[in-house]
Amino acid sequence: MIRWRRGEVRELLPSWPGVSVCLVTVTEGDGRGRSCRALAYTDLVGEPRPGDAVLLNTGALDLGLGTGGYALVVALPDRLPADREGPGHLVKARYTPLQATVEGADEQDSPHHATLRDAGGVAGTPVVVADLHSALPAVLAGVLRDRPGARVVNVMTDGGALPAAFSRTLGVLREEGLLAGCVTTGQAFGGDLEAVTVHSGLLAARHVLDADVVVVCQGPGNLGTGTPWGFSGVSCGEAVNAAAVLDGRPVASLRLSEADPRPRHLGVSHHSLTAYGRVALARADVVVPLLPGVFGERVRAQAAPLGARHTLVEVDVEGLEDALRALPMKPSTMGRGLEEDRASFLGGAAAGRHAASLL
Repeated sequence: MIRWRRGEVRELLPSWPGVSVCLVTVTEGDGRGRSCRALAYTDLVGEPRPGDAVLLNTGALDLGLGTGGYALVVALPDRLPADREGPGHLVKARYTPLQATVEGADEQDSPHHATLRDAGGVAGTPVVVADLHSALPAVLAGVLRDRPGARVVNVMTDGGALPAAFSRTLGVLREEGLLAGCVTTGQAFGGDLEAVTVHSGLLAARHVLDADVVVVCQGPGNLGTGTPWGFSGVSCGEAVNAAAVLDGRPVASLRLSEADPRPRHLGVSHHSLTAYGRVALARADVVVPLLPGVFGERVRAQAAPLGARHTLVEVDVEGLEDALRALPMKPSTMGRGLEEDRASFLGGAAAGRHAASLL
């Protein structure tokens, strides 16, 4: 299940907060060496230096997974980091070799415990639900295009990457002051706040981080099997239910593509049709962007059956492409940028525009 390897750090590569990327020489079982990139979560394993011996997990790298193009540093066995003292009794990545103890916003010793214990809901806060992590900057662009002063908070589920630090998107959006914060929920960890469930994550976003709009999505690394139910985005339907139970305004962002080579994801992805059409039991505003031409007609036709369960809201996309281009990073999804797959990003931006209209 785990492909264990030993290696040595040769060079430190450009990195980002919470993550150190290294060039390492990996020793194979037959004694041969090869070079690859390795990723170290510095809060977990410490700061690698050239010459350090490293214990590696090369499973995702050897399988050629798109988001997993790194070996992962499991430990610096000859230079272990000092113990980190601090509050917190929540364990994330539970009962794995790298389980981490964090302070949950909702645990008894947290300064926010009383607030979250007494919070009954999120008081009509718009909650945008999206399948892919790449939708986050697009939704944010749509919100801020029409409501520049809005506080937008990301609630990150554990369907993709568990460490929030893996997302360079989160780091850039925070540094640029566009995102007010991130709450990591379930087994995910490393956000500005930690929460046990999506429900308590929504409450923390609203009552601790003062969110005007919440965006619920998984971290990078969507998991799918090409089957009707075997994909991590099923949780989008559950997030709609959570938002509704807490008296929020669920806004469903459709996963769209005009360039995906897989037919099941062309137009409206089967992920959205299943999550919103079968899993979501509460009513949501399903945002249908008014895209031009035959493709736009296809999207409207594919989304139409969702109107039996939800409210279909058609949203104009004028000005949203400019908002996407103004982001501090180039939008990217499945290796495709704005020029290759405009619909993917305009769908998220339209959902953000609709959320802004609810404020």
